[in-house]
Amino acid sequence: MGRLDGRVAIVTGAASPRGQGAAEARLLAAEGAHVILADVSDAEGEATAAAIGDMADYRHLDVTGETDWSETVAWALDRYGRLDVLVNNAGVWLAKTIEETSLADYRRVIDINQVGAFLGMRAVVPSMRAAGSGSIVNISSLAGLRGAQVPSAYAASKWAVRGMSRQAAAELARDGIRVNTVFPGYVDTGMIDAGHEEIAQRVPLGRRLAAPEEVAEVVVFLASDAARYVTGAEIVVDGAVTA
Repeated sequence: MGRLDGRVAIVTGAASPRGQGAAEARLLAAEGAHVILADVSDAEGEATAAAIGDMADYRHLDVTGETDWSETVAWALDRYGRLDVLVNNAGVWLAKTIEETSLADYRRVIDINQVGAFLGMRAVVPSMRAAGSGSIVNISSLAGLRGAQVPSAYAASKWAVRGMSRQAAAELARDGIRVNTVFPGYVDTGMIDAGHEEIAQRVPLGRRLAAPEEVAEVVVFLASDAARYVTGAEIVVDGAVTA
């Protein structure tokens, strides 16, 4: 018996097999959930879903598009008759200072990281409210806890995810919908493309980057009944970087 037997979950930004979203999808499926991997990288996403097996589907989803969200949620409900979990994992990084960041750059980061999470939450609330339960897990970042040495657009988007999550938790609690936020530290994914050894030295716990699965384990806990009284929580997974 898995912790999520019979549940249905959407995970955004889940196409890359090395990514955090794919790790979350794999563990959710291993715990018995039917998982919809949502992304814009179709060939890669279909291959990742196929590697997970019968418990996974892939759907094209641009998280900045209202129509994409409504169609994906409708598809999930039509196929499975329910939607229990949303993991707002999709995100982009922009390594530019304020002076270097164009308005188009800034809006792209905000649209994907912040607006995408907002649209996802809004899209799943009606079906979760009708069911009387649901779990939304929003992925923020250490950049949502501190601003030092973090690009401004990225920091702004992740602070916004933090704030939205807290408000949504209070607003949706009466409907049985839980909203929690995870703050990963330095995770060994494609988003960190260089300097692994130098970055690892900043991590007190083991002097290493986190494996994507170590973040995914926290997501699975928050999605499960083990966290049935947990909402509005902010869980940091950073090996004591911010301790």
